[in-house]
Amino acid sequence: MLKHFTISVVGLLSLLGVAQAGEVQVAVAANFTAPMQKIAAMFEADTGHKAVLSFGSTGKFYAQIRNGAPFDVLLSADDTTPAKLEQEGRGGGGKDHRYTYAIGTLVLWSRQPGLVDAKGEVLRSGQFDKIALADPRLAPYGAAAVEVLTALGLLDALKPKFVQGQSIGQTHQFVATGNAALGFVALSQVWAPDEQGGKLKEGSVWRVPARLHRPIRQDVILLKTGRDNLAAVAFMQYLRGEKARAVIRSFAYGLD
Repeated sequence: MLKHFTISVVGLLSLLGVAQAGEVQVAVAANFTAPMQKIAAMFEADTGHKAVLSFGSTGKFYAQIRNGAPFDVLLSADDTTPAKLEQEGRGGGGKDHRYTYAIGTLVLWSRQPGLVDAKGEVLRSGQFDKIALADPRLAPYGAAAVEVLTALGLLDALKPKFVQGQSIGQTHQFVATGNAALGFVALSQVWAPDEQGGKLKEGSVWRVPARLHRPIRQDVILLKTGRDNLAAVAFMQYLRGEKARAVIRSFAYGLD
């Protein structure tokens, strides 16, 4: 009888755990695709909650959220978009509902070894057909790329060679497939984490000095639609935890 009672309690607790598990709809800036996929799997394993992920440009997500898209959380590629959503009354409010989850690094990358030098002088040589960057109106990494070229005095000279992606993910694809010889992407997209600190996956790269553009502070915000969603609140807490932060570091992002 006691054995039966014990099994029943365990079964009841199991059922309660299933009942409490939920889903959180997360809009994720394209540069954060790889680390977010890893963090989402860990989040589900550790909490039972499922993070349903959508990847794209910050600008497009902003427009979709304003038009009623049912996202609970936005991981932006900047800090201005979440601030704007909050000012418009679309934030969820409460403690820690908006914070910087990562600080991005802009790089100039090519699949071709040796094409991009360690100082970015290839930009002045002009010895390439196309250069890819994300649409600066939609993607903060694209806006940063324009700031870099402006600071170097090369914007007007290189404009005829531009191939613009709608997101940093599409921009990476342009270079990866050879549609552009080189392009401005996020370091995390071309970085392979390992136990020694990581390495470039392939090709050649220039890490753009931070002084050439505004810091790429990437903020997350709990949206009004996710305010009463326990899974969304749990996700916001999980993203600040050490396990998630370790993944973020491994993909060459900075942290506050």
